[in-house]
Order: sequence, then C-alpha cells, then structure tokens
Amino acid sequence: MAEILTLDDVQDATVLIGKILSKKGHKVHCFTEEDKAIAYAKENTVDLAILDIKLEKMSGVEVLGFLKEVQPSIKAIMLTGYPTVETAREAISLGADEYCVKPIDRDELEEKVEKVLKSRGNKSAMSV
Repeated sequence: MAEILTLDDVQDATVLIGKILSKKGHKVHCFTEEDKAIAYAKENTVDLAILDIKLEKMSGVEVLGFLKEVQPSIKAIMLTGYPTVETAREAISLGADEYCVKPIDRDELEEKVEKVLKSRGNKSAMSV
C-alpha cells in the first residue's frame, strides 16, 4: 500500500486520518508541525500528502510547494474547514490532486485517497 504523510495543526485530526487509512493497509506518518513534516519528506519516500490548508507557521499550500520541490511526484489532498474556489485553484496550481472539507468524512476520505493513488500516472484527479 501507500506511504502517506498527514499534516494538521490539530493532533486529533492527524490521529483520525491515521486510524482510517491504516485500516486500509496504508502506512501513515502523522505530523502537527510543518518543519517536521517537510524534514520527513526530505528523508523518506512519500506517495501521498494530506495537508490542512490552515496551519500554525505557514499554509498547507506553502507546505505542498516545499514537498513538491523535494518529491515532484508526490500526490496531495488538501483539507479545509473553509473551502473557497480561490484556495482550491491555488492548491491545484501547486499540484494538489484532491480537496476534502472538514469535518473529515471517513467514506469521502477513503474514496479520495483511493482515487488519487490510482491516478499516480495522471496529472491531476481533481477538477474545479
């Protein structure tokens, strides 16, 4: 299965994502600090990053930019409690593949993770 990095400033959110996706056989690495998540991606292969857009030090979109620099083929799903078309477009322009609205719905998350991982050879699975 996939190596997944999840980053959210709310630890309960990363734990929830970890539990949901671990049950599907994925190896999930949970982070609440941007610099630690980026450092992990510099040293380890990550297939998919699940990033909250609103973080403490920088935005999830900024983190995605750093992750794409170190691993250009990384796939990404952005999480937000405040969805806007502008944020979605910015995330897509930096290479996000999907978008999930909080609170996290287990079925939606599982479906979008599966869709993004299946599309590894494609440019983007998301449309806005």
